[in-house]
Amino acid sequence: MASKREKIRMSPEEVADFLDASYKVQVATVGKDGEPHLVTMFYALLDGRIAFTTYHSSQKVLNLRRNPVMTCLVEDGVQYGELRGVALYGRGLVIEDREPLLKVGAVVGSRMAGLPVPRIGDPVDPEFAAGLEQAMAKRVLIVMEPDRVVSWDHRKA
Repeated sequence: MASKREKIRMSPEEVADFLDASYKVQVATVGKDGEPHLVTMFYALLDGRIAFTTYHSSQKVLNLRRNPVMTCLVEDGVQYGELRGVALYGRGLVIEDREPLLKVGAVVGSRMAGLPVPRIGDPVDPEFAAGLEQAMAKRVLIVMEPDRVVSWDHRKA
């Protein structure tokens, strides 16, 4: 007989669908004194991995350059029986390549501006693209490289 934990675990397809349908992630990095640094970020999926932009001088970037350990949590639900979530444990990669930065920035920026949200790599309005170039000038891309994924969906219980 399956344990309750096994019953509520999401399949890999359910995890992928859940992450694709969500847009906010809680990100934890390790501070210089070993304390967790926790923030919420808007994200997009880049090749199936959580990716977000942030200022190159942000605390999370400083932490990741010192220690790449990162944990991400995407969750949903209000009542206990509705709770769903995916926790990803692994490394945060700091990427300075402009092409993927702009792709993720277009998705996240559109969402934040209340515009129709493109998929990664879709063409964007030229005026929006010009503003995006300027907005991303001082930013880097962070991509979550998970070693372990834990999921739950209490609606299955």
